[in-house]
Amino acid sequence: MAARAALQRNVVSPAGRHRASVILLHGSGDTGPGVRAWIKQVLNQDLVFQHIKVIYPTAPARPYTPMRGALSTVWFDRWKISNECPEHIETIDSMCQVLTNVIDDEVKNGISKNRIILGGFSMGGGMAMHLAYRYHQDVAGVFALSSFLNKTSAVYQALQKNESVLPELFQCHGTADELVLHSWGEETNKMLKSLGVATSFHSFPNLKHEFHKTELEKLSSWIVKKLPVETAMSNE
Repeated sequence: MAARAALQRNVVSPAGRHRASVILLHGSGDTGPGVRAWIKQVLNQDLVFQHIKVIYPTAPARPYTPMRGALSTVWFDRWKISNECPEHIETIDSMCQVLTNVIDDEVKNGISKNRIILGGFSMGGGMAMHLAYRYHQDVAGVFALSSFLNKTSAVYQALQKNESVLPELFQCHGTADELVLHSWGEETNKMLKSLGVATSFHSFPNLKHEFHKTELEKLSSWIVKKLPVETAMSNE
Protein backbone atom coordinates (compact mmCIF):
# COMPACT_ATOMS: atom_id res chain seq x y z
CA MET A 1 0.00 0.00 0.00
CA ALA A 2 1.32 3.45 -0.98
CA ALA A 3 0.62 4.97 2.45
CA ARG A 4 3.15 2.58 4.02
CA ALA A 5 6.01 3.85 1.88
CA ALA A 6 8.38 6.55 3.12
CA LEU A 7 6.97 9.99 2.41
CA GLN A 8 8.69 12.40 0.07
CA ARG A 9 9.93 15.40 2.06
CA ASN A 10 10.86 18.93 1.05
CA VAL A 11 13.18 20.51 3.63
CA VAL A 12 14.17 24.08 4.51
CA SER A 13 17.39 23.76 6.51
CA PRO A 14 18.12 26.15 9.37
CA ALA A 15 20.55 28.99 8.69
CA GLY A 16 22.65 27.86 11.66
CA ARG A 17 22.91 24.71 13.74
CA HIS A 18 19.87 22.39 13.71
CA ARG A 19 18.31 22.44 17.22
CA ALA A 20 14.56 21.96 16.59
CA SER A 21 12.11 20.91 13.84
CA VAL A 22 8.71 21.88 12.43
CA ILE A 23 6.70 19.35 10.39
CA LEU A 24 4.21 21.25 8.20
CA LEU A 25 1.46 19.26 6.45
CA HIS A 26 -0.17 20.56 3.26
CA GLY A 27 -3.88 20.72 2.45
CA SER A 28 -5.80 18.20 0.34
CA GLY A 29 -4.55 17.82 -3.23
CA ASP A 30 -1.39 19.82 -2.59
CA THR A 31 2.23 18.65 -2.06
CA GLY A 32 5.13 19.53 0.25
CA PRO A 33 6.87 21.63 -2.43
CA GLY A 34 3.50 23.16 -3.35
CA VAL A 35 2.67 24.48 0.12
CA ARG A 36 6.28 25.62 0.63
CA ALA A 37 6.07 27.65 -2.62
CA TRP A 38 2.69 29.11 -1.58
CA ILE A 39 4.10 30.22 1.79
CA LYS A 40 7.13 31.72 0.01
CA GLN A 41 4.84 33.65 -2.33
CA VAL A 42 2.82 35.11 0.58
CA LEU A 43 5.82 35.91 2.81
CA ASN A 44 8.15 36.88 -0.07
CA GLN A 45 10.61 34.40 1.44
CA ASP A 46 10.76 30.87 2.85
CA LEU A 47 9.55 30.14 6.36
CA VAL A 48 13.15 29.91 7.60
CA PHE A 49 14.77 30.01 11.04
CA GLN A 50 18.26 30.24 12.48
CA HIS A 51 18.04 26.94 14.40
CA ILE A 52 14.83 25.21 13.21
CA LYS A 53 14.47 22.83 10.27
CA VAL A 54 11.10 23.00 8.44
CA ILE A 55 9.94 19.71 6.86
CA TYR A 56 7.20 19.59 4.22
CA PRO A 57 6.14 15.96 3.61
CA THR A 58 3.90 15.04 0.66
CA ALA A 59 0.87 12.81 1.21
CA PRO A 60 0.72 9.71 -1.04
CA ALA A 61 -2.00 9.74 -3.72
CA ARG A 62 -5.08 7.76 -2.68
CA PRO A 63 -8.74 7.56 -3.75
CA TYR A 64 -10.60 10.51 -2.23
CA THR A 65 -14.34 10.19 -1.68
CA PRO A 66 -15.23 13.94 -2.00
CA MET A 67 -13.68 13.74 -5.52
CA ARG A 68 -15.79 10.65 -6.37
CA GLY A 69 -12.89 8.32 -5.69
CA ALA A 70 -10.34 10.10 -7.93
CA LEU A 71 -6.72 9.90 -6.77
CA SER A 72 -5.54 12.85 -4.71
CA THR A 73 -2.61 13.65 -2.41
CA VAL A 74 -4.59 13.62 0.84
CA TRP A 75 -3.59 12.60 4.38
CA PHE A 76 -6.79 10.63 4.87
CA ASP A 77 -10.16 9.98 3.26
CA ARG A 78 -13.40 11.55 4.40
CA TRP A 79 -17.01 11.01 3.50
CA LYS A 80 -17.49 14.71 2.77
CA ILE A 81 -16.03 18.08 3.77
CA SER A 82 -18.23 18.62 6.82
CA ASN A 83 -17.87 18.65 10.58
CA GLU A 84 -21.13 16.73 10.99
CA CYS A 85 -20.14 13.35 9.50
CA PRO A 86 -18.07 10.56 11.14
CA GLU A 87 -14.29 10.52 10.63
CA HIS A 88 -12.65 8.02 8.26
CA ILE A 89 -10.64 6.75 11.20
CA GLU A 90 -8.91 3.82 9.47
CA THR A 91 -7.14 6.09 6.99
CA ILE A 92 -6.37 8.67 9.67
CA ASP A 93 -4.78 6.04 11.91
CA SER A 94 -2.69 4.47 9.15
CA MET A 95 -1.31 7.89 8.18
CA CYS A 96 -0.52 8.67 11.84
CA GLN A 97 1.76 5.62 11.77
CA VAL A 98 3.48 6.82 8.58
CA LEU A 99 3.96 10.35 9.92
CA THR A 100 5.36 8.93 13.16
CA ASN A 101 8.31 7.78 11.03
CA VAL A 102 9.01 11.43 10.13
CA ILE A 103 9.02 12.34 13.83
CA ASP A 104 11.20 9.32 14.66
CA ASP A 105 13.75 10.36 12.03
CA GLU A 106 14.12 13.76 13.73
CA VAL A 107 14.58 12.08 17.12
CA LYS A 108 17.29 9.86 15.56
CA ASN A 109 18.99 13.09 14.40
CA GLY A 110 19.23 14.22 18.03
CA ILE A 111 16.08 16.41 18.20
CA SER A 112 13.97 15.54 21.25
CA LYS A 113 10.17 15.35 20.93
CA ASN A 114 9.72 18.50 23.02
CA ARG A 115 11.72 20.36 20.33
CA ILE A 116 9.31 19.37 17.51
CA ILE A 117 6.17 21.24 16.43
CA LEU A 118 3.47 19.61 14.27
CA GLY A 119 1.07 21.64 12.15
CA GLY A 120 -0.54 22.23 8.81
CA PHE A 121 -3.02 23.96 6.55
CA SER A 122 -6.63 22.78 6.17
CA MET A 123 -6.63 18.94 6.12
CA GLY A 124 -2.96 19.11 7.17
CA GLY A 125 -3.93 20.93 10.36
CA GLY A 126 -6.58 18.32 11.12
CA MET A 127 -4.00 15.58 10.56
CA ALA A 128 -1.54 17.35 12.87
CA MET A 129 -4.14 17.53 15.66
CA HIS A 130 -4.80 13.77 15.40
CA LEU A 131 -1.07 13.04 15.31
CA ALA A 132 -0.21 15.21 18.32
CA TYR A 133 -3.18 14.84 20.63
CA ARG A 134 -3.72 11.10 20.11
CA TYR A 135 -0.18 9.79 19.53
CA HIS A 136 2.49 12.39 20.38
CA GLN A 137 1.35 14.48 23.34
CA ASP A 138 4.98 15.25 24.22
CA VAL A 139 5.68 17.51 21.20
CA ALA A 140 6.31 21.23 21.76
CA GLY A 141 3.14 22.50 20.09
CA VAL A 142 0.55 22.18 17.34
CA PHE A 143 -0.71 24.68 14.76
CA ALA A 144 -3.78 24.46 12.55
CA LEU A 145 -4.47 27.04 9.83
CA SER A 146 -7.97 27.03 8.27
CA SER A 147 -8.58 23.61 9.86
CA PHE A 148 -11.22 21.77 11.87
CA LEU A 149 -12.08 18.51 13.61
CA ASN A 150 -15.39 16.69 13.19
CA LYS A 151 -17.88 17.09 16.04
CA THR A 152 -17.40 13.47 17.19
CA SER A 153 -13.63 13.44 16.55
CA ALA A 154 -11.48 10.66 18.00
CA VAL A 155 -9.24 13.49 19.26
CA TYR A 156 -11.97 14.65 21.64
CA GLN A 157 -12.60 11.08 22.79
CA ALA A 158 -8.89 10.54 23.49
CA LEU A 159 -8.55 13.77 25.49
CA GLN A 160 -11.55 13.00 27.73
CA LYS A 161 -9.41 10.29 29.35
CA ASN A 162 -6.21 12.34 29.41
CA GLU A 163 -4.52 13.68 32.54
CA SER A 164 -1.10 14.78 31.19
CA VAL A 165 0.00 18.25 30.07
CA LEU A 166 -0.93 18.75 26.42
CA PRO A 167 0.86 20.66 23.62
CA GLU A 168 -0.36 24.22 23.09
CA LEU A 169 -2.52 24.84 19.99
CA PHE A 170 -2.09 27.88 17.70
CA GLN A 171 -5.04 28.31 15.33
CA CYS A 172 -5.83 30.83 12.58
CA HIS A 173 -8.92 31.07 10.37
CA GLY A 174 -10.36 33.45 7.80
CA THR A 175 -13.89 34.72 8.45
CA ALA A 176 -14.72 34.47 4.71
CA ASP A 177 -13.61 30.82 4.36
CA GLU A 178 -16.35 29.04 2.38
CA LEU A 179 -14.67 25.60 2.25
CA VAL A 180 -13.84 25.15 5.94
CA LEU A 181 -16.18 27.48 7.80
CA HIS A 182 -14.74 29.85 10.40
CA SER A 183 -17.31 28.51 12.89
CA TRP A 184 -15.93 24.96 12.45
CA GLY A 185 -12.45 26.14 13.41
CA GLU A 186 -13.83 28.14 16.33
CA GLU A 187 -15.85 25.15 17.62
CA THR A 188 -12.73 22.96 17.37
CA ASN A 189 -10.75 25.47 19.41
CA LYS A 190 -13.43 25.77 22.10
CA MET A 191 -13.79 22.01 22.38
CA LEU A 192 -10.04 21.43 22.73
CA LYS A 193 -9.80 24.22 25.30
CA SER A 194 -12.60 22.58 27.34
CA LEU A 195 -10.57 19.33 27.27
CA GLY A 196 -7.47 20.94 28.78
CA VAL A 197 -5.54 22.23 25.75
CA ALA A 198 -4.02 25.72 26.03
CA THR A 199 -5.22 27.37 22.82
CA SER A 200 -5.09 30.62 20.89
CA PHE A 201 -7.45 31.45 18.01
CA HIS A 202 -6.75 34.25 15.53
CA SER A 203 -9.51 35.37 13.18
CA PHE A 204 -8.68 37.15 9.91
CA PRO A 205 -11.51 39.33 8.51
CA ASN A 206 -12.39 38.76 4.84
CA LEU A 207 -9.76 36.02 4.47
CA LYS A 208 -10.88 33.02 2.40
CA HIS A 209 -9.40 29.48 2.42
CA GLU A 210 -5.85 30.73 2.04
CA PHE A 211 -2.76 32.06 3.81
CA HIS A 212 -2.30 35.65 4.96
CA LYS A 213 1.06 37.38 5.46
CA THR A 214 0.21 38.54 9.00
CA GLU A 215 -0.99 35.02 9.86
CA LEU A 216 2.31 33.47 8.76
CA GLU A 217 4.29 36.15 10.61
CA LYS A 218 2.31 35.41 13.80
CA LEU A 219 2.92 31.69 13.26
CA SER A 220 6.66 32.28 12.81
CA SER A 221 6.83 34.28 16.07
CA TRP A 222 4.87 31.59 17.93
CA ILE A 223 7.19 28.85 16.62
CA VAL A 224 10.27 30.72 17.88
CA LYS A 225 8.56 31.31 21.24
CA LYS A 226 7.83 27.56 21.59
CA LEU A 227 11.25 26.49 20.27
CA PRO A 228 13.71 29.09 21.56
CA VAL A 229 17.36 28.65 20.68
CA GLU A 230 18.34 29.36 24.30
CA THR A 231 16.63 26.21 25.59
CA ALA A 232 18.51 24.04 23.12
CA MET A 233 21.84 25.59 24.06
CA SER A 234 21.27 25.21 27.81
CA ASN A 235 20.54 21.50 27.32
CA GLU A 236 23.93 20.82 25.77
